[in-house]
Amino acid sequence: PSVAEGPGLGGYPERETWTRQMDFIMSCVGFAVGLGNVWRFPYLCYKNGGGVFLIPYVLFIFLGGIPIFFLEIALGQFMKAGSINVWNIAPLFKGLGFASMVIVFFCNTYYIMVLAWGFYYLIKSFNSTLPWSSCDNPWNTEHCIEIFRHDECQNGTIGNATFGNLTCEENKVLNISEGLDQPGAFNWELMLCLLAVWVMVYFCVWKGVKSTGKIVYFTATFPYVVLIILLVRGVTLPGAYDGILYYIKPDWSKLAEPQVWIDAGTQIFFSYAIGLGALTALGSYNRFNNDCYKDAFVLALINSGTSFFAGFVVFSILGFMASEQGVDISKVAESGPGLAFIAYPKAVSLMPVAPVWAALFFFMLLLLGLDSQFVGVEGFVTGILDLFPGKYYMRYQREIAVAISCLLCFIIDLSMVTQGGMYVFQLFDYYSASGMTLLWQAFWECVVVAWVYGADRFMDDIARMIGYRPFPWMKWCWSFITPCVCMGIFLFHLLNYKPLTYNNVYVYPWWGEVIGWCLALSSMLCIPISLVYRLSGAKGTFKEVCTDKSKSRSRRRDVHFGCSYHCSRVSVSTTLPCFRRPEIKWVEHSITRGRAEFP
Repeated sequence: PSVAEGPGLGGYPERETWTRQMDFIMSCVGFAVGLGNVWRFPYLCYKNGGGVFLIPYVLFIFLGGIPIFFLEIALGQFMKAGSINVWNIAPLFKGLGFASMVIVFFCNTYYIMVLAWGFYYLIKSFNSTLPWSSCDNPWNTEHCIEIFRHDECQNGTIGNATFGNLTCEENKVLNISEGLDQPGAFNWELMLCLLAVWVMVYFCVWKGVKSTGKIVYFTATFPYVVLIILLVRGVTLPGAYDGILYYIKPDWSKLAEPQVWIDAGTQIFFSYAIGLGALTALGSYNRFNNDCYKDAFVLALINSGTSFFAGFVVFSILGFMASEQGVDISKVAESGPGLAFIAYPKAVSLMPVAPVWAALFFFMLLLLGLDSQFVGVEGFVTGILDLFPGKYYMRYQREIAVAISCLLCFIIDLSMVTQGGMYVFQLFDYYSASGMTLLWQAFWECVVVAWVYGADRFMDDIARMIGYRPFPWMKWCWSFITPCVCMGIFLFHLLNYKPLTYNNVYVYPWWGEVIGWCLALSSMLCIPISLVYRLSGAKGTFKEVCTDKSKSRSRRRDVHFGCSYHCSRVSVSTTLPCFRRPEIKWVEHSITRGRAEFP
């Protein structure tokens, strides 16, 4: 990446920028387009009325997805900082940054387990006979069947999906115990797969955007090649047409069901990777005058388009699977890991040259998850390093920080490769980075930017960067529409909360639920705790602290950053002093030349 000349602000090393703007686009695509686009959206679409589901889905894209996606990228680009320091625009609410760090840390911790499973299946695909296609393995039970019929199986779960003896793999991959209080022994094969994936993540991230920006060209694009290959193969199979029709056939009566709208909104916030702070970190490496407004719409189109396209791939194969076994497609449709590690592998095993298609599929899953994982780690490390003053900077600081982050997550992950690890995984999945925590985070991001910092001021800042003001719709969304959408869906989830179970049979003990709520509240409480802490240490009345003083600090920060900080991080030909005069006015073409205009 290109780096500006001269000393950094306050002794900080100069911030890197993307070598090409396409590096940023690819990194965002790799992070936001992940496993959920392939295994969750298609299932939600067919379950919630087929093509009708696109109506609330597209509506929530413009009401919540794009506005917050754009807000996070623009905020990082303007402040040139990670997920914590960007909230210096409203110091009272800096807890938002710490909350996003907690969420992305938890997400990095448990999400990689899916990659470990995928890597394990990828290795097992290099056999002439796929292990899950027969019942001749030593780990199979007497209940194992080679003819795949849902109503003849004893089912378990991975996450919210079915995982039963129909694949003959539960005893081998998970070797699951009787409950959360029985961790059991380590699965050494799975542990080695986990270690291998973490090593890959480390070497993708350790040099920062210098290495990440190159790797994503492969990890973000190759899955599309595989999806196209699988689609071409899928539509040529018998039953594919019925599967695709089942996926998109509209059921207009579904629009009257509240759950359909809630599923659409939740899917948008989850698939757009909002509230994790990683988008802010990626945006911070942009050039100051990059048109992030246009980027937000392009990335939203790619993200949602991938989800819809993946549905044709998935349901063409599931249609073939239902046709081969003479069952209705609803009997084979799965969501989440159940689709990736049960239904689809079994469907692939019915094809000619099954190992080739299995290897392609699991390699695609690995890449889809891998770039999401290492961008998440990048966002976490960026936020941590931004906290250290320049006087603490040392050589190999980034490499050490990434190593410590990966090692800490790996140690926690060891609890998930035991016989009771599936129960631990579900706790993290259900509570730590669930819909409620992300919605809570998104709600406060909009409120702070629109009502504390000021929506008009932020629109002015964006105009200063990109040369024009975005459509007022963005301001209206940040101020009114998006916070109401976030809080509405949040309250719906809260009022309809159900205790976590495994396989709809095993009920988690009370202390297990306590652990789960501690995971959720550890991020959600960062915002009020930080607010109370800063208020308790401030002087003056509550009104003075919340208005005059916070605005004064953020105004000084704005002038400071709008002058020295931004210009020291764009490729300028002039070295600027640190202006602090409030009358300085920036003009777009002057920024690129490194000059300030005075009235």
